[in-house]
This record gives sequence, C-alpha cells and structure tokens, in this order.
Amino acid sequence: MDDLGQVPVGIVGASGYGGVQLVRLLMDHPKLKLAYLGGESSAGKPFSDLYPHLGHAVSLPVEPIDLETIAGRCQVVFLSLPNGLAWKMAPALLEKGCKVLDLSADYRFANLDTYKAWYGGERTDKETAATAVYGLPELYRDRIREAQLIGCPGCYPTASLLALSPLLKQGLILTETAIIDAKSGTSGGGRQAKTNMLLAEADNSLGAYSVARHRHTPEIEQICSDLAGHEVLVQFTPHLIPMVRGILATVYATLRDPGLVREDLITIFSAFYRSCPWVKVLPAGVYPQTKWAAGTNLCYISVEVDPRTDRVIVMSAIDNLIKGQAGQAIQCVNLIMGWNETLGLPQMCFYP
Repeated sequence: MDDLGQVPVGIVGASGYGGVQLVRLLMDHPKLKLAYLGGESSAGKPFSDLYPHLGHAVSLPVEPIDLETIAGRCQVVFLSLPNGLAWKMAPALLEKGCKVLDLSADYRFANLDTYKAWYGGERTDKETAATAVYGLPELYRDRIREAQLIGCPGCYPTASLLALSPLLKQGLILTETAIIDAKSGTSGGGRQAKTNMLLAEADNSLGAYSVARHRHTPEIEQICSDLAGHEVLVQFTPHLIPMVRGILATVYATLRDPGLVREDLITIFSAFYRSCPWVKVLPAGVYPQTKWAAGTNLCYISVEVDPRTDRVIVMSAIDNLIKGQAGQAIQCVNLIMGWNETLGLPQMCFYP
C-alpha cells in the first residue's frame, strides 16, 4: 500500500473498452490507485491520446509490457487482453506476489481441454490454471476471498448464469430444456474495426451470430453443471442489437413442478440473492431494461411463469462492460481485500 493506504494496481491491455472502463472505475475507488498502464501497439503514448476525454484526469502513459516493472509497482494486476495472452503472463506475476484478475477466457475453465477445444492453442500452465477461481461473486464469494488468480466471467455468461442459478441450485427445472436468448450492444465486440460493427451495418438492424457455436456456451454449461450436480447442456443464441452497451438475456426452461407460480419463484430468487447487493429481483410484472443497468454494476432480474406451457421465463439485464466485465473484476478485488463488495462501484444509472 502507498502512504494513503491505497493498493497500487496495474492494467495490462489498457487501450481497449475493458481497459478504459477499469481506468474510469479506479478513479472513483477510495482504496485502489492506478500505478501502471500497459499495452503493445499503444506503448509510449499518453493514455489521453487514446481517450482524450480522460486527459485532464489521467496523466499516466501506456508503457511496454514488462512483468518485472508491473510486479515492482503493483499489488493487483488486471489482464484485459485478447484470449490466449493472459496465461503467458499470469504465472510469473503470481510468482512475484501479485494478485491477478484475467478478463479474458484463459482462466475461466476448470478443464483446459475444454478451453483448447473452443479457443485453440496450446497451454503449458496447467498447475496455475488449477488455482484459478471463477469470478462470479454471487456464486463463489467465499472462494474469491481466498484467491490469488481470478478468471473473470464473460458478459453473456454473467447475465445468463445469474438468471439460471436459483433454478439450477434448487432443482426447479428440467435442465435439458434450458434456452438462453441474449442480446448485446456493439461494445461487446471490442474497439477493433469490424465490418459488422460499422454504424451502416449495425444500425436499424437486429441479427443472431455464432448460432450453436458461441464460445461462451461451454463457460455457461460448466457453471450450470456445477450448480446442478450433473452435466447440463444449454441452447444459447446471442444477438447483436444497435445500441452501445448492455445485455438482456431471456432464459426459458420447463418447470419440474407445474404447480409453481410466479410469486413462488420471485420468493425463491429473492432469498437466493438476499446477500447479493448487485442483484435486484424486480416485483411481479416489472421487466428489466438495459438502460436501467447502464453504467452500473447492477443486474436486474425479473421472473415470469407461463401456466399454459409450464415454463419459467427469467429476464436478466446488465451493462456488459461493467457487471459483465470491469466492474465485476473490481467487485472481486473488493472481496479479495476484505472490503465491502460495493466499494467504489457505481450503483445508480443516469436516466434517461
């Protein structure tokens, strides 16, 4: 800690949307201090060259990625990198005493064969990967508190798993019937130039992508299986919607007990999340909107039952860049440090 009792932190991969969210959130955190910004293509540039609107508040430059330098300055390190890079850095940083939070997919999987099947490449960090904790606080709060390495969840899995978890943990659904229909804003694709993210392509349009093969599917299934106590397969279909930020996941499943009504499930969800300050279970008949969660670390959840089909419908809304990425990572740091998990994180959107 520094003289003010703040913990120095670093961000590797500071130029992307995940990186800039972390920078912005850290500026408001009373116990974390930004000590290092690292990147490759942007190395040597002032951070304000990348994001001029923060120039008056962030004076740090983006530096070349050097693990010795990072470990010498930082107690906590966020790896906000493309898939396949974090695992090459995390073991050395951990060995030097840093706590590491990986925002990519590298440390989300208990089984590296699953990672390699969906993401490709070889891995030589099996022992390190075995120590990683999946960073969804609402499910694994106690493990996170003791962790040195966190595999931060993807944005779609965060919204989907928060909708499914009470149903799976309580055995309320026929697991083979679970269907996730999710829609995300364009910021989920990152800051790189991509044809489908161009305004002329994405505006006034709504379409599915990566149908039956999206990389977040095995991540969702891994945690669902853990909760249910047996293998669970889900049908997951993502869609791109013409807005900047936000995810709405609508989950469908058949109830084991057709006698359950909406009010029963709202009671179950409210009890399940009673100690989770970032999950808000909505009253009957109120359905979440992504705008409510924008710029916050909140997840809004609504539950409905269709008695004609004996299906439960759960709607979950988050900000994909905050609760689905950077905010959740800081929530994990709060837990690791023994602080209140709401510390320094935005709790209310600006509306409209």
